[in-house]
Amino acid sequence: MELIDTHCHLDIREFSADFTSLLAKARERGVRGIVLPGVDQEGWGRMLALSRENGGLFAAPGLHPMYLARHRPCHLEELAGLAGREKLVAIGEIGLDYHIAGADHAAQRKLFEHQLQIAEKAQLPILLHVRKAHDRVLATLRARRFPHGGIVHAFSGSFQQAGEYIKLGFGISLCGTLTYERARKTRAIAVGLPQASIVIETDAPDIPLAGRRGQNNLPEYLPEILEVLARLRNEPPEEAAGYTAANARRLLGLPG
Repeated sequence: MELIDTHCHLDIREFSADFTSLLAKARERGVRGIVLPGVDQEGWGRMLALSRENGGLFAAPGLHPMYLARHRPCHLEELAGLAGREKLVAIGEIGLDYHIAGADHAAQRKLFEHQLQIAEKAQLPILLHVRKAHDRVLATLRARRFPHGGIVHAFSGSFQQAGEYIKLGFGISLCGTLTYERARKTRAIAVGLPQASIVIETDAPDIPLAGRRGQNNLPEYLPEILEVLARLRNEPPEEAAGYTAANARRLLGLPG
């Protein structure tokens, strides 16, 4: 089976000492593609370098809504420049996070809309980070008539909201939350989604799988997420691997 991890922070400093072995272990377990989403401007250089140097790693720089204090207006200008000259697969991860206590919603929305403009001009899809703000994000996407779709990372909304994203050309990404028996809502959504809309991710080092709480999540664990998805949907793992990888390639324009 060949798998694609649509959201994995393998480029962060915490992984730098073990990067080569972590990538090798992931590949041994069938993870052939890994999308590296951005968090802040400081990390873009390493992300881009790793994607140039390693086949199967794909860069998606962006400015994360949780880290407003790190972002500067010049970073948006730099991102626009990267989108115009670098080989990117998406702008991400971007969006709105209203789960954070005291979050500046207006500043998050302004940042999100700027990055939507950049993605639209560069004709790139987006990787969405959304918590407690799905209706607002959906309204923004509809108002802007954003045409390039993308992926909703670590989806946490309702089945109805998932359907609205799908209508707008987005895939729904399922992560390690799926491995917890108590995650009944997420599991029900996973069962009900059409095959053509599902992708998978680790979000490593975050969202550890059941049985590994308190440990770093790793890209080599992606097959375990796939196995749970296949079991819940009563599908052969090979079938689930095939359509999730095909969906990732289609949504982000990844090579076959």
